[in-house]
This record gives sequence, C-alpha cells and structure tokens, in this order.
Amino acid sequence: MNKTELVEKVAAKTELPKKDAEAAIEAVLEVIEEALVAGEAVKLSGFGIFSKKERAAREGTNPANQEKIEIPASATVAFKVSKALKEKLN
Repeated sequence: MNKTELVEKVAAKTELPKKDAEAAIEAVLEVIEEALVAGEAVKLSGFGIFSKKERAAREGTNPANQEKIEIPASATVAFKVSKALKEKLN
C-alpha cells in the first residue's frame, strides 16, 4: 500500500474528504518524525513502538574491489511490533 492508497482508505473509513484525510496523515507522520529526531520513542498501543537506534561505526568490505572501508556511525529508526498486532498477523 502506498501513501495515496492509505489516504483513500482513511478517507473512506472516517468519511472525511481525501484532502482532510491526507492532512491528518501528514500531521501524524510529521509529529512522529519530530519525536524521533528529538530522541523520543513513539508508542502506539496495539500497534507498536517507533524508536531511534544508533549504529556504531564499523569496518566493511567494498564488494567491487574487496577493499576494507570504514562505515561511519549512523542513526536509524527501529520498529517493535506490539503483542496484539503480532497475534493478528499470526
């Protein structure tokens, strides 16, 4: 499902105009993004937890020429699914 399909489904489920549904989705995503950038976890009951995860610097190998390269430290987003959602999926 892409963003357009998500907007259509939310609009249908909430009986909101597509424009309002899209604005609501954009606002939710923006708030989640701001929280993650600030280092906060976002906990959605029954769905899961989005959190910022730090990756340490490490040594890797360039697959083109097998040279050793240094991969710098970076941050990424981790998602841990809730027990309730996990049970629905299985």
